[in-house]
Amino acid sequence: MTIEAPRDVIPFRQAVRAWFLISLQTFGGPAGQIAVMQRTLVEEKRWIGQQRFNHALNYCMLLPGPEAQQLAIYVGWLLNGTRGGLVAGTLFVLPGMLALLALSAVYIVWQDTGLVTALFAGIAPAVLAIVAQAVIRVARRSLTHPLFVAVAVAAFGALALFGVPFPIVIAVAALIGWTAHRLAPQVLTKSDGHGGDGGPAPLIPDDALHHAQPSRRSAIKILAVGLAVWWLPVAAVALFLGTDSVFTTQGLFFSGTAVVTFGGAYAVLAFVAQRAVEVYGWLSPGEMVRGLALAESTPGPLIMVVQFVAFLGAYRDPGLLTPWGGALLGALLTTWVTFVPCFLFIFLGAPYVEKLRHNAAISAALTGITASVVGVIANLALYFAEHTLFGRTFTWTWGPFNLPLP
Repeated sequence: MTIEAPRDVIPFRQAVRAWFLISLQTFGGPAGQIAVMQRTLVEEKRWIGQQRFNHALNYCMLLPGPEAQQLAIYVGWLLNGTRGGLVAGTLFVLPGMLALLALSAVYIVWQDTGLVTALFAGIAPAVLAIVAQAVIRVARRSLTHPLFVAVAVAAFGALALFGVPFPIVIAVAALIGWTAHRLAPQVLTKSDGHGGDGGPAPLIPDDALHHAQPSRRSAIKILAVGLAVWWLPVAAVALFLGTDSVFTTQGLFFSGTAVVTFGGAYAVLAFVAQRAVEVYGWLSPGEMVRGLALAESTPGPLIMVVQFVAFLGAYRDPGLLTPWGGALLGALLTTWVTFVPCFLFIFLGAPYVEKLRHNAAISAALTGITASVVGVIANLALYFAEHTLFGRTFTWTWGPFNLPLP
């Protein structure tokens, strides 16, 4: 038996305060950010059940863009509807955006941000502990059958040791879950009970229905509004500053990267670096590395590094604007086209994803993805640990085997 979730699960002001506090703790890349939301929303406040949290995370893992911000939008939407998703997603990136904007200006003036980076780096070991704790807790609640333990271990090994592309790992995990549903449904029946830990019931239980029912009319409206909000600033820049301006180029380029960023920021940063440095000449290779260091040491998604890239590129080629005005416009426009698509993907797809939670075959595929996500987060935690605990690392390669070592 299912029950319908109310439209506002918690008071809106209470939700805003919670998302603001979460936004101040979003260090450590997606692994750390997911860990903070897991701890705050599932374990401490008990606003959402573990299965429901995992289901939302599974969908976000399938989307291009920063999965942690998309997860915040999804959970915010579950708790307080569209305005909840807007607030959660905006607050999630706002502190990092402002911090990186300030540090970009500091870099332009003094060409050095070492002290600030060092101060932020002091937070990293604490974040690493939170990530490790989250991996253990999610594993305990999600890996309730040896098959899913094997999927998690295989996903970790494929990503960490063999460099298998992220979409392939997720696709294989979904196939394993679907196959288990067809051949051994008792495996999934056994895994259905994760999430209970003896504490108070969550405000959004795992079997609650969301009030927003998917419809073609609603989807068309969301798509039209989302595309307009996404592209109107780019069109305005092209109209008033010219199609050959650096701002139009940045708007188009980073809009493109926003829809191909599967598997996290690291999967697309090599492409961004190559184009920004070698093709457009917005910054030097060394500056790209410094920008990445700043993005890793400030709160928010790692893909925020594109703001630093755009800031420097627009400062050096401001066109009709002053250098500082151009830098600010380039940074804000790039941030806009990078994160606005995330809202579109969630508001458009979440009602359908919620409806499919009770489809046995799709739920089975998502259960397989849940298991692989444990391995994915563990791999992200390993990457973060390497760069947090050791100044330099290298990769020992033997055939297809790649072992990162300090």
